[in-house]
Amino acid sequence: MRGFYIGRFQPYHDGHHHMISAIRDEVDELVLGIGSADDSHTPRNPFTAGERVMMVTTALREFDLPTYVVPIEDLDRNAVWVSHVRSMSPAFDVAYSNNPLVVRLFEEAGVEVRQSPMFRREVLEGREIRERMTAGDDWRAHLPDPVVDVVEEVDGVGRIRQVGDTDANGE
Repeated sequence: MRGFYIGRFQPYHDGHHHMISAIRDEVDELVLGIGSADDSHTPRNPFTAGERVMMVTTALREFDLPTYVVPIEDLDRNAVWVSHVRSMSPAFDVAYSNNPLVVRLFEEAGVEVRQSPMFRREVLEGREIRERMTAGDDWRAHLPDPVVDVVEEVDGVGRIRQVGDTDANGE
């Protein structure tokens, strides 16, 4: 059975890693969708799709699970989003998500959706980790080591700080 799990992975963190660890017990293969693949260099989406592919690919090496990483560009038409995902992805049997909109869209399209409890959500949330990077607080402890290496290789912290700055006019 092949599963599908989508996230923005801005950055990929231990919460995502925990979810995939649980998913791998239920599937033979995993399609990992890189959401908002067309967006980067913003405070909400600082990393490129390619950088996020590097993050998840290196982090998932420890799992014995065939994984296909597929960038999925945003489509601002929810009614056709699942069709868009299916057109960009290998076929899958079940989708995994805790996002209420994603769950709803897959269910309306007749796709089985499985949810799991969030793992340390108070800390393991992309926005929280990006804020820690901006503030100079500890963020490394919340990412798999290979992802820390990717963030450092691309100067992710410097980028997050720079794209979050405003110019002299406050814009």
